Amino acid sequence: MKILIINGPNLNLLGKREPEVYGSTSFEDYFKTLKKRFSSLKLEFYQSNMEGELIDKIHNVGFSYDGIVLNAGAYTHTSVALRDAIAGIKTPVIEVHISNTHQREEFRHHSFLSPVCKGVILGFGLDSYRLALESFI
Repeated sequence: MKILIINGPNLNLLGKREPEVYGSTSFEDYFKTLKKRFSSLKLEFYQSNMEGELIDKIHNVGFSYDGIVLNAGAYTHTSVALRDAIAGIKTPVIEVHISNTHQREEFRHHSFLSPVCKGVILGFGLDSYRLALESFI
C-alpha cells in the first residue's frame, strides 16, 4: 500500500513553532517513527508552503496512490483550490490536524476540505497522522 503524507504551510517548523500547541518533535523525526511502525506500507512525505505546489502534488499522486494523509495547515480554512484538487482525484484523502481546531480561533472551525475527504482526524497531536494511516489499513 502506497501512502503519501502531505504537510502544508508552516508545518516545516514543527518542533520549533508554538511547541505548546504543536509539540516539540520535528515532523522529520516523527516520520521516521511512522516508517518503523508501518514498515509494511510504502510511506512518502512531502511538505510545501505554496498552495500551487500542494495542488500539483495531489494531482501527481491522486490516481496512483492508495491514500493521502493531508495536513493543509491554514489552507484548510481558505483554499477552494485545494478542495477542488481533492474532489478531482480518485485516491482517498484523510484530513488531519495536530491541534483540535474547534478549540481554537473561530476562523479555524471551518474546513473547505472536510466535505471532499474520506475522513477527518484532529486534536491528537502528531498521533493524528498515525490514526490516519491506521484508517487505511
